Amino acid sequence: MEIIGFVLSILIGISLGLIGSGGSILTIPILVYVVHIQPSTATTYSLFIVGVTALVGSIRGAKDNLLDYKVAFYFGLPSVIAIFIMRQFVVPLLPTIFLSWGDFSVSKDVFIMLVFAILMIFASFSMIRKNNLMMEVEENNIINKCQIVFKGIFIGLLTGFVGVGGGFLIIPTLIFSAKLPMKKAVATSLIIIAANALIGFAGSLNNLNNPHNSSAIDWHFLLIFTLFAVIGVFIGILLSKKISNEKLKPAFGWFVLVTGIYIILKEIL
Repeated sequence: MEIIGFVLSILIGISLGLIGSGGSILTIPILVYVVHIQPSTATTYSLFIVGVTALVGSIRGAKDNLLDYKVAFYFGLPSVIAIFIMRQFVVPLLPTIFLSWGDFSVSKDVFIMLVFAILMIFASFSMIRKNNLMMEVEENNIINKCQIVFKGIFIGLLTGFVGVGGGFLIIPTLIFSAKLPMKKAVATSLIIIAANALIGFAGSLNNLNNPHNSSAIDWHFLLIFTLFAVIGVFIGILLSKKISNEKLKPAFGWFVLVTGIYIILKEIL
């Protein structure tokens, strides 16, 4: 199953290389349902995998002068602080049994997967829906810094809890609040995703590396999985020159929608 997981991890990189998002949407289901890693541990692994992969993907944007460092700072700094606080202080305090009603109970791992699945479904709608983002950006060039900071905090907390990179949330924010063109938004989102995910992973290290924790990090597996995802990024970058990400997003959105529904049904039933 690990070999299958390594092969599928290439899709994670391809997704980030092509459309600048979707990495974690693929990573967590692969880790949980294919490699059979506990969801609470999978969210931490996901942060490292997506963080490194997005960092490699952002190199292309830097070379093409598509990174907006000022916007990345306004959005990234509050987001990084929020995700570190969530992973370091909040997530470890969550009880093993998150919710309980009589004989029915929801464990922390099940709750994480349900929240993640709901997030997937919302993300799929934004991918499936057709919109003219560039036209809307050109109509209003006023950058709302307060919105950028507030949304950075919100997405950071969400990223920290569920273990996602948040590209499908970050890109619309950069387009509508920061008024970045699509290509700049995708490139800038990758560096923000990298910072968020890697800081979030760092915030989880103390808990997973605790000798009393049975879910200590398997670095051998994690590094090999990440390597395959990085290979996928380069494939995605090459494909992006031939395939329009706007044409690919709706198809990927339907896949994400079906996967989200599957996770909810599997965890509940």
